[in-house]
Amino acid sequence: MAALVVAAVDDRKGVDPVALDVSELTELTDTMVIVTGTSNRHVKAIVDNVLVAAKRSGAEILGTEGREQNDWVLIDLADVVVHVMSTEARRFYDLERLWEQPEQSVGQASASKAGAQDGSLSH
Repeated sequence: MAALVVAAVDDRKGVDPVALDVSELTELTDTMVIVTGTSNRHVKAIVDNVLVAAKRSGAEILGTEGREQNDWVLIDLADVVVHVMSTEARRFYDLERLWEQPEQSVGQASASKAGAQDGSLSH
């Protein structure tokens, strides 16, 4: 599912996508994908594309939050939670730091899901 989300984000030119393996930190989800949209319209376009891709794949969409403002939209796909954020919201909330995971590029995140990662946190 994470690869599908990343492809949908890339298709709409999402900025600085990061996939975090949070499976060792929470039982709520395995992966968080965080991406920036350059405007509210861009955030909406990314969100819409992720939702369309998820529906086409048959994934269950457990919920979305924030679609009214399009400043920070959360999409819950069970094993993947997607955060599509404005530049300002991403900088302010700094979810990468909050989850205390080293930043991973999309390629690194895909490789770590395929391979074994020790799950240790960097401090």
